Amino acid sequence: MGILAYMIRTTVKLPEELDSRLRNEAQRRGITISALTREAIDSHLGPRRRLGAAAAGRSGRADVSERIEEILASEVSLSH
Repeated sequence: MGILAYMIRTTVKLPEELDSRLRNEAQRRGITISALTREAIDSHLGPRRRLGAAAAGRSGRADVSERIEEILASEVSLSH
């Protein structure tokens, strides 16, 4: 995840029951509440994905600038 000094502290308000579940799961797994929260958020949001259009010049195709809307539409539809 990186060095702790580079992480941003965020406060989250949770219902008591969810807080209890979070604490119990962290204790059961032997990890911190912060680590479990980061893991859950990362899992929920999924992996970060770059748009493939950024490397469009490598394709060797000369018509990329003419097809940019088509390319971007296909990249966006793949990420959903």
